[in-house]
Amino acid sequence: MTLFARRPAPPRPPKSNSRQWLDSLLFAIVAASLLRWSAVEAYVIPSESMEHSLLVGDYLFVSKLHYGPMTPQTPLQVPLTHQTLPVLGIKSYSDLIQLPTYRFPGFSSVQRNDVVVFHVPHEQQRPADLRTFLIKRCIAVAGDTLAIRHGQVFLNGQPAPVAGQPQTTYFMEVPAPNDEVRQALHEQGVADYTQPDGLPVAGTNAETGKTGYVISCPASVAEYFRKQPYVKALTVVVPPAELFPDVADFNVSAAASAVPRRWQLDDYGPLPVPKKGQTITLTPANAAIYYKIVSQYEHNAGITWQDGMIQQNGRPLTSYTIKQNYYFMMGDNRHNSEDSRFWGFVPEDHVVGKAVFVWLSLDPHADWLHKVRWSRLFRPVS
Repeated sequence: MTLFARRPAPPRPPKSNSRQWLDSLLFAIVAASLLRWSAVEAYVIPSESMEHSLLVGDYLFVSKLHYGPMTPQTPLQVPLTHQTLPVLGIKSYSDLIQLPTYRFPGFSSVQRNDVVVFHVPHEQQRPADLRTFLIKRCIAVAGDTLAIRHGQVFLNGQPAPVAGQPQTTYFMEVPAPNDEVRQALHEQGVADYTQPDGLPVAGTNAETGKTGYVISCPASVAEYFRKQPYVKALTVVVPPAELFPDVADFNVSAAASAVPRRWQLDDYGPLPVPKKGQTITLTPANAAIYYKIVSQYEHNAGITWQDGMIQQNGRPLTSYTIKQNYYFMMGDNRHNSEDSRFWGFVPEDHVVGKAVFVWLSLDPHADWLHKVRWSRLFRPVS
């Protein structure tokens, strides 16, 4: 016989419906945040810089497992937000605490011609992990020497393989623009998202006075239009641009090259892409190439620019050892993409992940019956 029997604990009262909903919501937020940080993130194409390979309105899944997820630099952030709170539009984070970052091992490193999502590196007003997302194609990896000649990419002196469907901008001379021409533009996938119907409008070439359309399209579409009787000429249009390293940043002119190169979008380089562990001899001829790496991306103290050279604590820096790998990114819409040709290299710690497939595609100019581009659903990104 037991003299001191333990009394059974009284049953816990059941959770209220509101408590159950709250617990489920918190679990969902935590699970979604972990999944977004460690494995995959959704992304939507907002601009034409990757046309014809990726279209405005494509919804992508971006794999963080390929290159490895990174620990957050800015821990004080509202879950499942990036820069601002939805609807309110106010900042969704605090940068009072900034942590060192670490990248976990991934399936692979960034490869040439990968389509990569990354944080824009020149957005210095925000922490690195909260800068605006961009998506471009990696044209050159660390250690490559890049050159572009007449639109052809060369790596280490050899023609580079062409991936995706890179576009070139042309003036298509059409003496009599009409609905037949516009229908052909639509059928060939030529778009101008600045127009209400998404199609280019006819105009006049300022240099020749000829009538026609400014179009951006792949080589196969250009060849199609060259064969049409209503097209009298198809000439390449290369917009003038001030490019890196002559322009070190959108709002920083202090590091402008001592000897301007005056490279253009289709005739660029040669430019070496920095590699981790590489020691660079710095001279007035090349210092502008490395100014942002030394002064911003690798967090060195006391860096200034004076007399065509990088200075550290008031003394010229004559050599520098690179601390991480860098990449050169370009949009497939070669004449309509602000990319590494404008602002330079992408640091490895700004890389988010690899675009793997399109799970949904919505045409922003189509009616509701034709809104979904069914042929693009679950299409792999290449």
